[in-house]
Amino acid sequence: MFGIIQLNLCKLFNRNLRIKTINNGHKTFSTKPKLKANVFKSVIGLEIHAQILSESKLFSGAKNTFASEINSCVGLLDAGIPGCLPVLNKRCVEAGVKTALALSCAINEVSMFDRKHYFYSDLPSGYQITQQRAPLAGKGSLIFPVITPANNSKPYYKAVRIHQIQLEQDSGKSLHDDELKISLIDLNRAGIPLMELVFEPDLEDGEEAAALVKELILIFNSIETCSCKMEEGALRVDANVSIHKEGEPLGVRTEIKNIGSVRGVAQAIAYEIERQKIVKIGGGVIINETRQWDAISKTTIPMRDKEVVQDYRYMPEPNLLPLHLNMNGNESDELVNVKSIQKSLPVLPQGLRDELINKYKLSETTAIIIVNDPVLHKYFQDIINSNQLRSPKLITNILINELLTTCNKNKTDLEKCPISAKQLGELIDMLESHELSLNLAKLVLQEMFHNQKSPQVIATENDWKQISDDKEIRKICEKVLGSESGQKMQQQYKAGKSKILLAIAGEIKNKTNNRINMAKVMDMLKELLK
Repeated sequence: MFGIIQLNLCKLFNRNLRIKTINNGHKTFSTKPKLKANVFKSVIGLEIHAQILSESKLFSGAKNTFASEINSCVGLLDAGIPGCLPVLNKRCVEAGVKTALALSCAINEVSMFDRKHYFYSDLPSGYQITQQRAPLAGKGSLIFPVITPANNSKPYYKAVRIHQIQLEQDSGKSLHDDELKISLIDLNRAGIPLMELVFEPDLEDGEEAAALVKELILIFNSIETCSCKMEEGALRVDANVSIHKEGEPLGVRTEIKNIGSVRGVAQAIAYEIERQKIVKIGGGVIINETRQWDAISKTTIPMRDKEVVQDYRYMPEPNLLPLHLNMNGNESDELVNVKSIQKSLPVLPQGLRDELINKYKLSETTAIIIVNDPVLHKYFQDIINSNQLRSPKLITNILINELLTTCNKNKTDLEKCPISAKQLGELIDMLESHELSLNLAKLVLQEMFHNQKSPQVIATENDWKQISDDKEIRKICEKVLGSESGQKMQQQYKAGKSKILLAIAGEIKNKTNNRINMAKVMDMLKELLK
């Protein structure tokens, strides 16, 4: 029953797709359409916690190191020892400012720290230091590309608003042993610096949410403010999901906590949307609750309801002065220099896509695919920079269609691919000079995966070089046409069966083990058969 309802709902959504545009300065982006009034519309807002790349914690000098021995990276402040005062880590402030600038946020010249009180065993002090009321930055925006898994679907761009970015400290980790009926606490994570990014509910489905997280990962990696290793908890995603019909008030939302992968973001939100639709269609009521994503069962599981709003008793942090930033660019000022950080920003992902489109004349889809995978982009840059005469379209074709296929066949991640950019560049040169056909290049590529030989050596050793000499091609064509079967096919061709030319070419291709230049073969056959 669930599958039938889900399928029908998906068909209903697909029938209502149209393309509209939004304008961002000088660039126009295609966007996803609005749905018809009688169709459920989903609304998603994300809250993302990103661990800041720093050697020490946000308010203590303890090390910020993943996978250290339990309780080995704990300062007195992290353990909640009375009398210990927080000291703000300047590196973390710079990282927060850099992230805010990359996301076009308005930087607050003065921000404040607050205490958020709650009593968990992994928070010894009984409160978390955060920036709830006067955050570091806010009112930002991000436009990012969305590529859906559906076949033949073109990418579109989505705009999302950023409500605020705030600095805060992480809590520790509780370890539960169900057999021994005990719980242990690891405080290594307590006090680790976080940036919390709060997005407005501008997203419509799980694919858009996953694309947003992917774009953030690219930005974080570009500006080096977060490792984004979701498997280590360096980037954690909470999703607020609700559904309603067009023209009706927003529905009751549920929160999905701590989603741990990009694909998980898309799957968790898609499941929750369908779950809420089924509840609504069945006459049920959505309750305001917190749910957890189970990656094994591919379902969201209730954790706790939110009928009673928890009072965190926010209050100004008495042990930290207001955070002032240097907004005028005075280099002698000891405060964090916003203008200096602005100048240090690298080219961001959208800038890289624009370069591929404008400089190398690649399609928008190709540019998105290349930039969305930093390893592919590095391959492209290394190959094109070592020889600017190489065809960008041929390079991207080999990278996207052939290199990725070769890695998949060998069950290897692209990051661990043993084929170098130099080898790929030489392979592309051989294709452009017609020393190799595409089919032979695939064989060479597979062989390169298993050894470090150059494509020239591999092609020579295996007799895979393409036959492109005009005299040799003429001789082979004449030999095939002179055979008994060739003479019969000639008569059929001259009798008006023009498609027989392909059969003659196919026989020549087989006779040469797919090594002959087929474009030249077709021209030669037309000349000989006049």
